[in-house]
Amino acid sequence: MKKILFIIIAMLFFSFGVEAKKIKTMIVTGQDGSHWWKGGSEAIEMILENSGLFTVDILVTPATGESMENYRPDFKKYDLVIINYGGVTWTEQARKNFEKFVSNGGGVVVIHSSIIPMEDWPEYNKMVGLGAWNGRNEKFGPYVYWKNDRWVYDYSPGWAGYHGLQHPFTVVHRDTVHPIVNGLPPVWEHFKDELYARLRGPAQNMKILATAYETASDGVGRDEPVLWTVNYGKGKVFVSVLGHAGNDPELRYSMECTGFQVTLLRGAEWAATGTVTQEIPKDFPSKGVYTLRKEWKSP
Repeated sequence: MKKILFIIIAMLFFSFGVEAKKIKTMIVTGQDGSHWWKGGSEAIEMILENSGLFTVDILVTPATGESMENYRPDFKKYDLVIINYGGVTWTEQARKNFEKFVSNGGGVVVIHSSIIPMEDWPEYNKMVGLGAWNGRNEKFGPYVYWKNDRWVYDYSPGWAGYHGLQHPFTVVHRDTVHPIVNGLPPVWEHFKDELYARLRGPAQNMKILATAYETASDGVGRDEPVLWTVNYGKGKVFVSVLGHAGNDPELRYSMECTGFQVTLLRGAEWAATGTVTQEIPKDFPSKGVYTLRKEWKSP
């Protein structure tokens, strides 16, 4: 009788549904004089938690000029680490801990200007795949861009990193079967943002998902990577160079873009779990149309 009662209780419990385990996430942020890292990280936190899939902690690094010696995040407590950071290179111990976290299977998401810092950390360069500025040149790896229906790995000498004035632009998926983008409109409009160009780096174990067209200061235009993934050991990294945050709450409009929010959510879930369970949202932008989520969540 007790066994039957237990089975009935168990069936009732599961019939009403069991809340799925949420993805435990840490946002690493701070030290970015060109971007409003605090407001940007708070927006990312709201986007993730409003989805119901994530729990989020924000860990702020010491301020610019302060010692990083005691900055040693406990990465292993988390399923996912989001980097929204623009400062000095972490200490050797923090670097080793992070490398171990990722190589053992931890998920990572890298946002916008976070491809710029820590250029003197070779393993970080491998994790992000492509970087910009901070003295990067041909010694760091090739330029990568889309031309004539194929990827070009251009080892010619030159600087890395360019963006013009913020503007809306069209995003084109070059991979339509990867779980992050599968089922989404293959061409869509992203709201006003900085569009990074002339990125270069190791570009190893990388799969580029999407591009956007930008003309750099030399007058040459290219279809530049804007969304991509990197495999690092057993870990998965999703990089989005979308998502500039200006210096006040009114200047986070690029993060209000539905395309940014949805690809962030899908990329974060994939990096942490290897799958994407989210449905295709009805408000996702399309060719010639952008949409916004000002409340940081699906309407």
